[in-house]
Amino acid sequence: MSITIRAATFADRDAIVALHKAAAVTPGALARAPEEVTPAYADGAIKSDICLVAVDVDGLVCGEIHAKRETVALFAHVLGSLTVAVHPRRQGQGIGSKLFEALIVWAREQAPPILRIELAAGAGNPGAIRLYERLGFQHEGRQVARGRLPDGRFEDDILMGMLLV
Repeated sequence: MSITIRAATFADRDAIVALHKAAAVTPGALARAPEEVTPAYADGAIKSDICLVAVDVDGLVCGEIHAKRETVALFAHVLGSLTVAVHPRRQGQGIGSKLFEALIVWAREQAPPILRIELAAGAGNPGAIRLYERLGFQHEGRQVARGRLPDGRFEDDILMGMLLV
């Protein structure tokens, strides 16, 4: 399967909305519920410092990743507020890895430099945590009961970071 990773454009907005809605159906897969994924949300993602989409040979957006550089001077070397989504039918095919690899290449090319990437993963999403570990992210902490799932259960967030130095 051939996947192309490229910068997202506003022409991708509806595809990003559809992708995130499909991924958000699984509780804990994304922070947002399907009804919280709106065109305005997709516009915000596209306006992020980095927003990449994975496109298959048929031109379908099957993955997306976006993140923002911190704006406070003390943290300006940090890329955070990271969200990644891969369509549920396309998970396990290396799309998430390709998106992260492209994001890391982009981060290394920035001036002033980005020296750290950070993210939070729901403890109930072990597949995502394994992916982040394989990519080189380290466990840095745990936020107890950070998320509340639709059925009322709480889920911890696992804080992870990667140094690019």
